[in-house]
Amino acid sequence: MTKLMPRVLPRQDAAAPGAAARSRVTDEPLDELLRAVRACRVCAAQLPLGPRPVLQAGAAARILIVGQAPGAKVHASGIPWSDASGERLRAWMGVAASEFYDASRIAIMPMGFCYPGRGASGDLPPRRECAPLWHDRLLAQMPHIELTLLVGGYAQAHFLKRAGHTSLTATMRDWRALAPRIIPLPHPSPRNVAWFKANPWFEGEVLPQLQRSVRRLIGRRHA
Repeated sequence: MTKLMPRVLPRQDAAAPGAAARSRVTDEPLDELLRAVRACRVCAAQLPLGPRPVLQAGAAARILIVGQAPGAKVHASGIPWSDASGERLRAWMGVAASEFYDASRIAIMPMGFCYPGRGASGDLPPRRECAPLWHDRLLAQMPHIELTLLVGGYAQAHFLKRAGHTSLTATMRDWRALAPRIIPLPHPSPRNVAWFKANPWFEGEVLPQLQRSVRRLIGRRHA
């Protein structure tokens, strides 16, 4: 099997993708950048519920979650992954909500920051404007990321598009080629229950490694 080589991964060395962007924006305070992202109105005319960018970032974060875009429930709450998908994702990671929503530990940067609306068979794809506008600038302010979770096909297609990514299942089956710095995950939506059942190796192989990596990086202690 041809191994995937990651195209994009937040790293601290100069050779990492995004290093040039980091060198241009190192003086941009993260709190000001987050205010700018949350005030973004670039796609306002295309968003059925209006813009409400949802993300989480901290300069000390060591884990980055890249999903697709907020759903309607997350748009309403303004809290990332505050839905059934988020409950499953936290269970996969083995973290409590208090750990998940600690921006000093975990950053959440979706492919699209706003709810894109509904399509014929679910939510529309993430808006394409967000990643080129904001991703490099945000990554520049999070230099300590050691683990990136690429959740769902949109994040994997974007970050691994030059790495041989052909489908979510193919990327998932070769997940060891990306570990330990990247772990791909299927989207934890209830709509994907059939995939989970058809691929039991995911729970048996990927989730134990995911939970070990997460626990090490967030410093969780067990009694």
